Amino acid sequence: MEHDHSAPTGSSTVDVLALVLRLLLLLSTAFLAGGGLLRPPGRRPPRVLYVLGGVSALLAVVSSFAVDINVVALAIHVVLAVAVPVLPRATRWTSLALLVLVVLETSSGGTGVEFALDSVFVAGAAVWFGFALSGPVTTSSIRPGPLALTLGGLLVLAGAVRFGVSGLGFDRRLYTTLFGLAVLAVVVVPVVVSGLAVALRGRAYRFGAAGVALGFLAWSALGAIPAPPPLPVPGVPLLADAPGFPVLVSPQRPGHNVVHFPPGAGDDLSAGVRGGLVTKAVARPGAEGTWADVDLPPGRSDLEIRRGDTTTVVEVDAGNAPGPSITEADAPECASAALGSLVAGRADVLAACPSDALTPEDSGALVKLVEFLAGRKPSAITLAEDDSPRGVAAAKLVRETAARTGLAVRPDAGPDTALVVVSGWATGYTAMTRAAELQRLEPTHQYGLYLAPWLLNGPIVNAVASASLPLRFDPREATAVGYAVAVGDRFGGESPTLGGFRNWLGAEHAAGDVQIFAAAQVNAMPMYPTEPHATGMVMDRDYAGQWVPDGTIVPITSVLR
Repeated sequence: MEHDHSAPTGSSTVDVLALVLRLLLLLSTAFLAGGGLLRPPGRRPPRVLYVLGGVSALLAVVSSFAVDINVVALAIHVVLAVAVPVLPRATRWTSLALLVLVVLETSSGGTGVEFALDSVFVAGAAVWFGFALSGPVTTSSIRPGPLALTLGGLLVLAGAVRFGVSGLGFDRRLYTTLFGLAVLAVVVVPVVVSGLAVALRGRAYRFGAAGVALGFLAWSALGAIPAPPPLPVPGVPLLADAPGFPVLVSPQRPGHNVVHFPPGAGDDLSAGVRGGLVTKAVARPGAEGTWADVDLPPGRSDLEIRRGDTTTVVEVDAGNAPGPSITEADAPECASAALGSLVAGRADVLAACPSDALTPEDSGALVKLVEFLAGRKPSAITLAEDDSPRGVAAAKLVRETAARTGLAVRPDAGPDTALVVVSGWATGYTAMTRAAELQRLEPTHQYGLYLAPWLLNGPIVNAVASASLPLRFDPREATAVGYAVAVGDRFGGESPTLGGFRNWLGAEHAAGDVQIFAAAQVNAMPMYPTEPHATGMVMDRDYAGQWVPDGTIVPITSVLR
């Protein structure tokens, strides 16, 4: 069996050959640029510059076969590397140009503070290499001892700032990940070199060259090694990346947890704590993707995710405090709501689930829905509920409002009834599939199928040809579409949900007015892929930002007052 163990706090796999070539290329080029820049005037270039020029040019060409390199940049690098020793009168200018090129290659697209740090560290290291190759010349303006101390101080300062902007802090990622070890090297090595500069003064260049080279290699590696993700926080659902797909662990507390995979991850998935029971991920009623039940022990542990013959390890930390009480039926909706906070970049502890209480904005929407139905005068409302706190409160509210408006409420379906579903996802999906089957057999619920706002979820609304919901936002507006795109991009095409949307907006979001929206599986102007169509016509129904996959949702009433 092939095992692919990603780092617990994880760096994705790095192409070792490409990384080694990059480091050797940058180091030899930095030595070449420093040696040429500080070559004593009036002397012929030493043989070492010819050797370094050839090595730098050769490594640049070899690297082009291992990684994608811009042809123009490659040509410039080779020309400058050869020109430094071959053109002695222009050595300093070509060395300066080559040094700028090393800064650009080391930064790997970094901007702002990172680019400034790259410039300081690379320039300081190159000057050190130059004096190590040719020996410092004492003049009235250059004193080797103080200059060595100054260069060492610059490297220490750059390393300290680089540690500050790395986002690691003083945690175990410093010694458990490649990125952390590289950051540690760029902090510690300059300190050692600065100590040599204090003790040895002018002789520090030769003795400290190996240390500066080690620090330079570590600094250059930071541009190629992915930064590890934040450490898992107990009680905060974990959004991690396995090779090729994301994974969500909720609520990340001791005991029962769900591990969620997006639809695009495939069906051959399972998860479990290393050394424990591994559970196959399966579909859940009313929810997208697949879900695996996993019992997490207290504290840190390794979660194994298996996909075919490949095993990936994700570090989790459940802590010791008990988590919220989450029923199996409500776990997917609870995890989806937590996903909204994670996509927004917030690390909110999962203390409660949407099914734990009926919110004022949802209760107001249900009241307006029942009053709207009273105006249509069905023979009765068929109510689908569950035993969650939200479901019980919503069912009681619907019955009270129906009694006030003269509507009957009964459990059985009829031809002139309207179905109102106020349960959670699992019961709601069952109610809708049952209603769809009844409508295929005989006239049933001819006054419509109505869902509570929190049931706006692709598998539920797509269980029937058309369903209506009382919403306080328009799913077609920019903010709602923005959330739909964000959650789809971050979690493998996952469809948006109301709980996730509210958490993505944050606690300060304002509730709008209530309108009835209809969600339907609509395919206007169906055409085959090879059939001619108008220029610019979108033929893919599953475009980004949809709240109803392969369908549409539109308002069918004005604002309900």
